[in-house]
Amino acid sequence: MRARVIKIGNSQGIRIPKPLLDQTGIMDDVELVVEKSQIIIRPISNPRPGWDDAFRTMAKNGHDALIEVNENMTNSWDAEEWQWQ
Repeated sequence: MRARVIKIGNSQGIRIPKPLLDQTGIMDDVELVVEKSQIIIRPISNPRPGWDDAFRTMAKNGHDALIEVNENMTNSWDAEEWQWQ
């Protein structure tokens, strides 16, 4: 499929036909990458789907409190591997 580069304000762009958008799943924001003189357009996916809901649930259940560290919470790694500089 061919497309023409058109002027859009101070930039240039192309119109992407709806069938191509439907085939690729592109709906909103995209990532643009240049590889070997080609412009690659990729849909941006959520890399951590469900994390927002999981964090809300943690907060609701009180599971998001900070752990207080004290001298009784050490292990052999602390004594043998850790180096303070």
